[in-house]
Amino acid sequence: MFDNERSAYPHPDEFKVMRPEYLDPEEDEDDVIAIINITPFRVTGNSATRAGARRAALYEAAKTYRNYHPSYRVESPFPKEFVDPSGVTWKRIPEHNRDKYGDYEFKDEDGDDYADIDQMLLWDVRPAPASDEEE
Repeated sequence: MFDNERSAYPHPDEFKVMRPEYLDPEEDEDDVIAIINITPFRVTGNSATRAGARRAALYEAAKTYRNYHPSYRVESPFPKEFVDPSGVTWKRIPEHNRDKYGDYEFKDEDGDDYADIDQMLLWDVRPAPASDEEE
């Protein structure tokens, strides 16, 4: 689970067990901010909801850990392909096209568009819950 390399920076899994501090949006702002501290380290994430802000902060912890351990692979917090609760289809873009388009392509009523993982976390995109009932 943890890398064999030693670092002063905590492993991203250590941030998962910490309770975030939340800063709710001011009147002129839209985003919730989650702050997770493992003294002296601090990560923050912004999103439309508290849960999304926490997920964004955990993703930031993984990206920061990679700065200390270049061999650490930051995983996408999203599946390769999924449909969100609004019915929008999201699909991971091949790695060689991500610099040009972003991390995911999404299709909605307006057609195709693109977003990177940070933007998806800000929007609080999530896969639709699995339904046990077949209609």
